[in-house]
Amino acid sequence: MTIQLVLVEPAGPLNVGSVARLCANFGIAGLRLVAPRCDPLGEEARRMAVHGVGLLERATTYPSLAAAIADCCRVVATSGRGEGEPLVPSPPAEALRWLLPAAGGEATPQPVALVFGREDRGLSNDELLQAGRILQIATGPAYTSLNLSHAVAVVLHELQGLRDAAPGRLEPATPVAAAGQAADSGDDPCPRGLLEAALSDAEALLLEVGYLYPHTAHARMAKLRGLLQRAQIRPQEVALLRGMVCQLRWASRRPCASGEDH
Repeated sequence: MTIQLVLVEPAGPLNVGSVARLCANFGIAGLRLVAPRCDPLGEEARRMAVHGVGLLERATTYPSLAAAIADCCRVVATSGRGEGEPLVPSPPAEALRWLLPAAGGEATPQPVALVFGREDRGLSNDELLQAGRILQIATGPAYTSLNLSHAVAVVLHELQGLRDAAPGRLEPATPVAAAGQAADSGDDPCPRGLLEAALSDAEALLLEVGYLYPHTAHARMAKLRGLLQRAQIRPQEVALLRGMVCQLRWASRRPCASGEDH
């Protein structure tokens, strides 16, 4: 299992460089940048990265969050809004335990991802719905927003503590599910790209048969995405869903034979 740290539209080169340094500090081998709004290889970023310059140079860029996490089976996204979240937020330890394999379990071959949002406005609801868990850092009520690199430092410090735990002590994430979230069975959810492809197929069919309308499709599909995220849908279940959609599309386009009921 490899952990990928994903920054969505970072605007500050000092922050990007600091995050690269933190990745080097805490043994995170992968840095992914979604549509960066600064030069991640510029002088300021390099100066802050120090021994993380190599990781900065190897960082990969993507046009969207969906593309950046398409191969990831478990995704934790961070948010500091405190209300109006599309999924129930979890404290860092709980969300990160879910990200890591349980004691005695085999590491997943797919990467997992930690996602951090924009410095000025974080992640949108649509982006948060692409994560299996939303992580929230506890802060004082007067000023809840953390600097991007500070938030990364807090989360990676917590993650390192869990990774350093004795083999017999790292437990699966909460055997009883939090409100609105399914308990974790230990099996990996399907890679994000497969689920998004299935949802795209379903949306096209539902528009075609008139269940969805163009002006309401986005909101309704967001509810369906949230439902499937809470269920932590597995690869075989996504295959079942896509098979159903394919068969329903075939049936909806099949001309009625003469003599059949209409």
